[in-house]
Amino acid sequence: MKNLKKVLGIGVVAIASFFILAADHIDAPAVTGGDSDITDFYAFQGENTNNLVFVANLQGLLSPSATASAVFDENVLIEFNIDNTGDNVEDLVIQAIPRDGKMYFFGPVAPSQVGITSVIETSATVGGYVDITSYGSSANVATNGGMTFFAGPRDDPFFFDFAQYSAILDGTATGFNSPGSDTFQGTNVLSIVVEVPKSMIGGSGTINTWVESKRK
Repeated sequence: MKNLKKVLGIGVVAIASFFILAADHIDAPAVTGGDSDITDFYAFQGENTNNLVFVANLQGLLSPSATASAVFDENVLIEFNIDNTGDNVEDLVIQAIPRDGKMYFFGPVAPSQVGITSVIETSATVGGYVDITSYGSSANVATNGGMTFFAGPRDDPFFFDFAQYSAILDGTATGFNSPGSDTFQGTNVLSIVVEVPKSMIGGSGTINTWVESKRK
C-alpha cells in the first residue's frame, strides 16, 4: 500500500444532510463515460439502528454484457465525507480504493487535507478491506472493528421514469404515472458499501455527508 499517494478530485457529487438519495447517471461532463462517474449516493440508518450505511454507486448504465468486464479504477479514490459540526467542511472521511482485486477502506478518520485534494489516510487505525465481488457471484462481505464492507456490481437501485419526466418538462404531461416505467431497469452499477457504528461518527445527532471521486 506504499504506492498510495495524493489524489486530485475531478468528479464531485456533493449532497448535504442525512437520510439522502442523489442520482447523477452520466450527467457530469468531466467524467461522462469514465470510471469515476458517481451515479448515486445513499446514506441511511442500518438494520442495526446503532449503525449508519454509506453507499456510492459508479459507472452507471452498465448492460449485463458489459458488467462482467467492468472494474474499479485503481487510480480513483472514493471518499465519503462527514461533517458532524454543521460547518459544511468534512470532519471525518471514509476512503475506499481498489488494489489487486480488493477494496481497501480507511477511516472514519480526520483528513490530512480538506476540499478537493486528498491524501490517502493509510495510517488510519480503523478501516479494513474486502475482496471485490465478481459479476454473477455471491456477495463477498467483510467485517472489521464493527464495520462492514462490500464492493462489486449490483443492479441499479435507482428508479426513474425518464420518458415521463421529459414529457412533463415538455408540457405534454402533468405528472408521473403509477407505477411508471423504470428507465434504469436491466442496468447495473459498481457499488461501494460501508456500514459504520454511529459511535465512530460522533456529533450531536445531525450530520452532513457527501461523496467524491478523486483521480490520482
